[in-house]
Amino acid sequence: MKTKLLSLATGLALFAGAATVSAETLRLSHQWSNKDVRHKVAQIVADEVKAANVDLDIKIFGSKSLFKPREQYKPLSRGQLDMTVFPLSYAGGQQPSFNLTLMPGLVKNHDHAARLNESEFMQEIEKKMAEDDVMVLVHGYLAGGFVGKEKCITKPDDVKGLQTRAAGKAFEQMLVGAGASIASMASSEIYSAMQTGVLTAANTSSSSFVSYRIYEQVKCYTPAGDVALWFMYQPMLMNKSKFDGLNDKQKAALTAAAAKAEAYYLEEAKKQDAASADVFKKAGVEIANMTPEDFKAWQAIAKETSYKKFVADVPDGQKLLDMALAVE
Repeated sequence: MKTKLLSLATGLALFAGAATVSAETLRLSHQWSNKDVRHKVAQIVADEVKAANVDLDIKIFGSKSLFKPREQYKPLSRGQLDMTVFPLSYAGGQQPSFNLTLMPGLVKNHDHAARLNESEFMQEIEKKMAEDDVMVLVHGYLAGGFVGKEKCITKPDDVKGLQTRAAGKAFEQMLVGAGASIASMASSEIYSAMQTGVLTAANTSSSSFVSYRIYEQVKCYTPAGDVALWFMYQPMLMNKSKFDGLNDKQKAALTAAAAKAEAYYLEEAKKQDAASADVFKKAGVEIANMTPEDFKAWQAIAKETSYKKFVADVPDGQKLLDMALAVE
């Protein structure tokens, strides 16, 4: 009897051990703090998958603790990383077409961004990712605006002669076309550059303007509103082979979690723009709004600078650009 009980206990222990071993753990990397909307998107996916009880766990490595911000795409494509929340234009060196996801005047507002996410244009971008064994789980764009040290910036004429920091090469090309001078630097350096007079204008995301307290150094803020120039595609990506290797229940749980996170991402992105304007207003900074006419004036310059350069540099660039511009 003792032998049978011992045998049964051993068998149950082995079964429990096997169940533990079968649980899959995915590593998700990103560069932001746990207060950032992009971390919260990752946390929603991790929490929802855990609640689904499908033997799948997602371990989040935030604040660039696993990989440097711009160095996440290669390990993802090689299967050394499972998931990431990642500004896709960072991988423009590997896939030049990705530079189109940080292009001035290509996205008008958040609802337009959501339509782009569902378009043939995005399907083409996803085909490029699939070549690298990468897939999209959660689509998301974040917006940004302008600040002026001494004046408001809404139209191209406003930046003539100003020393300006832009977010991305394409934006630098457009601003030079409008008559601005460029000082390249990280968004974390805008505050001190404004303080010392190195910069008289800057362009970056709504969240960066707030988190780096730029409202302490400027006279006027042009937030993302009904129209905005600066939109950056920052999706949650996954290694495609890793996803394909999950069982059906795990795939279903991950897909359902991603859908919930994507809806949250869109709503929060809209809120961030409005919240940033409130922060600047409370700090005594003048708020200026870009009009549809201003947007078209910027886009006209972008077509002659940034768009033209993209088409010249990317073999199928014109086709991709036309597909993006076709989305109303």
